[in-house]
Amino acid sequence: MKFQVHLPCERLLPYVKHLVISENEQENSYRVLPDTALVIGFQYRGKLSYLEDDKQNPLATAGITGLRDTYRVFLNTAGVGSVLVVFRENGAARFMRTPLHQLFSESLSLEHFFSRASLAELEERLDAADSDVSRISLVEQFLIDQLEERPPDLLVSRALELIHGSGGTIRISELASLLHTSASPLEKRFRQEVGASPKKFANIVRARQVLKAMENGQEGYAAYLSAFYDQAHFIKDFKKFAAVTPEQYLKGLK
Repeated sequence: MKFQVHLPCERLLPYVKHLVISENEQENSYRVLPDTALVIGFQYRGKLSYLEDDKQNPLATAGITGLRDTYRVFLNTAGVGSVLVVFRENGAARFMRTPLHQLFSESLSLEHFFSRASLAELEERLDAADSDVSRISLVEQFLIDQLEERPPDLLVSRALELIHGSGGTIRISELASLLHTSASPLEKRFRQEVGASPKKFANIVRARQVLKAMENGQEGYAAYLSAFYDQAHFIKDFKKFAAVTPEQYLKGLK
């Protein structure tokens, strides 16, 4: 199995966190937990699919997965190879003409957003590429061709900072107050720029913080959410996010 992370070129650095070459020679299924960034994938070998309601759903060769607040199980055929583009939290909006919140919980073909001709050309070139460097370069050029350079929404950028600074625990009313705005315009601009409402995004950040605390051996992880959940609610939401109970997750770390 190969999972190599590459920093983007300077032109894409403000918008793309990193690109990944992911390969697996074995047929496999794996669980992906929610995170705060949209991801585009280009398969140059093999196929990917995901499970939903016990049904296997094939993924397009070139597709995008929006933000989610629940885990998802993916499956790959033997010999799969992909280039993954992991955007910065407010970066994908510079490439997509569709309001990003419409992608929440969705995995869709890029044909919904970019011309079929440009995608077909990229897929053909990726198929013929003989190195990871050339594959990364091809995907970067494709993104540059789609890029609409415009200043970031400073209100949304500051909201992201405050949400992360609070570990996802900040209330939206408090967030709006700190930003000297009301909840409604904040939510509209945030959803368009990031791909989820501030509340859903904060919930993802908060859950990731809990996982990080557990992985670092911090015994107070449950107390971290005590102000927001009773124990039963916490366990229910944790399982929705991670597919297992907190106790099972901790056992898996040992």
